[in-house]
Amino acid sequence: MSYSPKLAAALSGATLRQLAHWRRAGSGRGAVLVPEISDVRPILYSFRDVVALRTCVRLRNDASLQKIRRALDTLRDDLDECEHLSAYRLVADGSTIYLVEHERATDLVHQKAHLVIHDMVDVLRPFYRDGRHIPDLLQPREHVTLDPGVRGGVPVIEGTRIPYDDVAALLRDGVPADRISEYYPNVTASAARDAADFADYVDSYEPSREPREAVAG
Repeated sequence: MSYSPKLAAALSGATLRQLAHWRRAGSGRGAVLVPEISDVRPILYSFRDVVALRTCVRLRNDASLQKIRRALDTLRDDLDECEHLSAYRLVADGSTIYLVEHERATDLVHQKAHLVIHDMVDVLRPFYRDGRHIPDLLQPREHVTLDPGVRGGVPVIEGTRIPYDDVAALLRDGVPADRISEYYPNVTASAARDAADFADYVDSYEPSREPREAVAG
């Protein structure tokens, strides 16, 4: 399964500029996330990458990119944690970033030895980033779902294997929502509208539509 940068951005809440910035090492520190499938054109992200990116976006709401890089270096170099970033629960509280394990958390920024209790965060659930609503990863719309085991993780119409963008393309070609069932019998008008709405959301991550003044971090 693989995701283009645009779809990975839409599902994670990161901007395309951030994805490019996070793929690069900076100031003597490692990259935030190198795509698991392909880090050269065409760049392709895995489902695990998307989960990890959502974590990074959530962290970025409360921590600087410098702190995130420092925390990841501590995780990888000092704690010798070599699993994919999606395997770890990382949370920020404004002053530091914690690695959460069994309702305990280790301070990754200040590298303190003591453990503290910290709230768990479900990175798959919806959240807001810079005023934008980032949808539930596994159900980005009421009738659109994502399952790594179905169609390679491409978002599909709920209960089917029909990719959301195939349905959205028909609506964009002028087919009314209530006639989509003539092409896909299992797709209702509501599901078709959801597919089109999600397609519009994904397209909002096109480079030309991102604010020019957006900061890369």
